[in-house]
Amino acid sequence: MTEIKDATIIVKWSGKEYPITDLTDQDTVAVLKHEIFKKTQVRPERQKLLNLKFKGKLAADNVKINNLELKPNFKLMMVGSTEADIEDACNRPEGLAEVIDDFDDPEEKEVSVENSAVFLAKIAKRIKDYKITVFNPPREGKRLLVLDIDYTLFDHRSSAETGAELMRPYLHEFLTSAYEDYDIVIWSATGMRWIEEKMKLLGVSQHTSYKIMFYLDLNAMITVHTAERGVIDVKPLGVIWGNFPQYSSKNTIMFDDIRRNFIMNPKCGLKIRPFRQAHFNRQTDKELVKLAKYLKDIADNCCDFNKLNHRKWESYNPRK
Repeated sequence: MTEIKDATIIVKWSGKEYPITDLTDQDTVAVLKHEIFKKTQVRPERQKLLNLKFKGKLAADNVKINNLELKPNFKLMMVGSTEADIEDACNRPEGLAEVIDDFDDPEEKEVSVENSAVFLAKIAKRIKDYKITVFNPPREGKRLLVLDIDYTLFDHRSSAETGAELMRPYLHEFLTSAYEDYDIVIWSATGMRWIEEKMKLLGVSQHTSYKIMFYLDLNAMITVHTAERGVIDVKPLGVIWGNFPQYSSKNTIMFDDIRRNFIMNPKCGLKIRPFRQAHFNRQTDKELVKLAKYLKDIADNCCDFNKLNHRKWESYNPRK
């Protein structure tokens, strides 16, 4: 058996080598395939790992990596075809995420993931290895707001000639209001270059009424495996809290249109209604107006966000 946390698996595919280092000794072949996908864009179901054997046979997805007899810097031969469309390869097909995430999962199931030692170790590795570029320093006494981009602030699939056509209505008014009480972080499950370009396109990065503290991209996420959802990438807020201890579950809230993204911090996440078909919905979508009020209300009336139930944000009454 190999101690995977001290070893590197090198995947040889299409004439190139890809080191896979972000694994723990409790991860499975399914998680390995997911990490390979992030490096190569070859989906797990398309991967054929030729020399990954367990008891003389091709290793099944549920086999733990540390049960395989691997030498240090083991070179894994892979056959598989990538998707032609990069965006489609990095995101689930449209509509699939909502089918998965609309289940009202009991919080008890999520807590077991939140406190898992394996996943906490991955967060610790992110805190150590992931470099955060701070544009604007934290402000004393402010709470923390973490925002997704796709379908939260921006309809990234509809066609348009300008970013303003795809921008969620009242975006700048929302960010201006939120900035009075919150430091703001943008976290997208895409690459940093994409985030930077979209923030410029939307006029967010240079706006004079508010400032963004920093961006986080897909590399700040971690891979987890749950019985209910399989292998997924998630956004653990511990990556931020480990670098900025003034923030915690007491003063942090995250908006995302996909609930599974905050499965590590279920009480901190608010599932926003996705903004799609921008050309049809720009006149009627007022989600950010309502959420701006909610953020203001809880900032003014709640000292510990752990006491809130963000699933019932629309009925929040500060007087109760």
